[in-house]
Amino acid sequence: MTEEVSVSPEPKGQPPAAAPRRTTASSRPHGAQAAVPTWVTAVDPSKPAAAIGPDTLWAVLATAVLSAVLLDGDGLGLNLLLVALPAALAAAFAARTAGRRVRPWTLVWGIGGLALLAVPALRDAGWPSGLAVGAAVLLSSLALHGGRTWHGVLLGTVGTFGSVGPSLRWGWRGARVVLLKGSRGQWGRVIRALGVALLLLLVFGALFAGADAAFAELLDGLTPELAVDGTPLSALFFLLGLLGSLAAARTAAAPLRWDRIEFQPGRPRGRLEWALPLILLDVLFAAFIAVQLAVLFGGYRRVLEETGLTYAEYARQGFWQLLAVTLLSLVVIAFALRWAPRGGPGDRVLVRAVLGALCVLTLVVVAAALRRMDFYVDAYGLTRLRLSVAGVELWLGVVLVLAMVAGVVGGRWLPRAVLASAGAAVLLFGLLSPDALIAEHNVARYQRTGKIDVLYLQQLSADAVPALDRLPEPARSCSLLSLTRRIGPEAEEAAKPWYASSLGERRARALLHRRPAPKELSCWPLYENRVRGGAALGSGERPA
Repeated sequence: MTEEVSVSPEPKGQPPAAAPRRTTASSRPHGAQAAVPTWVTAVDPSKPAAAIGPDTLWAVLATAVLSAVLLDGDGLGLNLLLVALPAALAAAFAARTAGRRVRPWTLVWGIGGLALLAVPALRDAGWPSGLAVGAAVLLSSLALHGGRTWHGVLLGTVGTFGSVGPSLRWGWRGARVVLLKGSRGQWGRVIRALGVALLLLLVFGALFAGADAAFAELLDGLTPELAVDGTPLSALFFLLGLLGSLAAARTAAAPLRWDRIEFQPGRPRGRLEWALPLILLDVLFAAFIAVQLAVLFGGYRRVLEETGLTYAEYARQGFWQLLAVTLLSLVVIAFALRWAPRGGPGDRVLVRAVLGALCVLTLVVVAAALRRMDFYVDAYGLTRLRLSVAGVELWLGVVLVLAMVAGVVGGRWLPRAVLASAGAAVLLFGLLSPDALIAEHNVARYQRTGKIDVLYLQQLSADAVPALDRLPEPARSCSLLSLTRRIGPEAEEAAKPWYASSLGERRARALLHRRPAPKELSCWPLYENRVRGGAALGSGERPA
């Protein structure tokens, strides 16, 4: 991706050229061939990236070394946060060298990204941790770029990936300047020679050690502290840490300004052409909500008799369709705003009235969807899928509320607010420990109904151990069977280092060691009960 645009110097004695006009997606004549792509305006050609400083180089090197030492393949925990801290310092040093000011939203995105990396340190479950790490990468990229518009915010979350290539050249030039400064080239040649020699020895030494056990033992004797088996993996993490921190620093020094891309708004439509479809859609929503109110006030059994649906089919199928209604409503609102009439105060009142009514009615649909999921979970238990989609539906309701507020007070802040709400939702989701919530709900369901899906509970992470520990035997030990084999007293897997294990895993390990499973354990009756009684959490064929 093009990162800079070279500009020829002005001849002496000539007046300075006029500032280039901002390019838009619709400013060129039809059929004209543009000299440069429209997104070139996202970078200021008069301000190339400032040279990398020694403090930035040391922070990048610290990130690479910590990545090689701490990210050793044992798992994720506090190590990811420890690696991210020097990378954040490298970006801060590069931004300071380039003269960039720290803005409030930069702090919001940066602190939010670091906070999300605390989820793997607290929770053992891989799915919320992976979601948190992905969200942290996106928010960190946005902190480096900034953004106010929809395209600025969305492109800013992935813009750092485009800086990986340019950052290598930028870092190499800066390292040469730092290393050769004041040495007249002599020490620079020595350092380069030693660096190349060390790199060759590491690469070929690791390959030879992997090819021959005797040679690996020889290297191990020469370097007692060197873990030969882990060298290739450590080298990979060193390279990833180096590239990631260098790309972050390069982006902080000269970010692409995605907000400078301008798009022409859609051609406004007439009131009838724009409003009639939306008014009819509002009427349809109102009719559906009226039926839902009738169901909630005692017509539920009658609806089941008339439709021929079972309890499970009505709750499960209805939820997924209502989730689709919520998503499509947001799409309709976005397109309606693009072609909304903008002729005068009357048009603004019409837009607010029609779209405001649609937002309110969609919020009622969100509440109906969540209520159906509550019915379904109460009857058949809580699973990861059910908890996740309910969380997404709840977040979509928050987006609708933000859109309604923006319609009243103005919406320049809306893109950043929507993304901030998404990051906060991911962080809250991880901190609430989803696997622990699932275990607690199903333990309460077992105490109420006697139904339990042991095979599903065995798939949960160590975060679920405190809740599952309250089950009576043999349901307790059978539910914890997989975790006992992994982290129990007789587990074959050794304990992970403190930096590569989560708080949830350490607590679960201590609990399983304090209360080991009985020697004589038979789980077959529970497995047979799962099949016979229809108690499987994923089936939902019969109510509990």
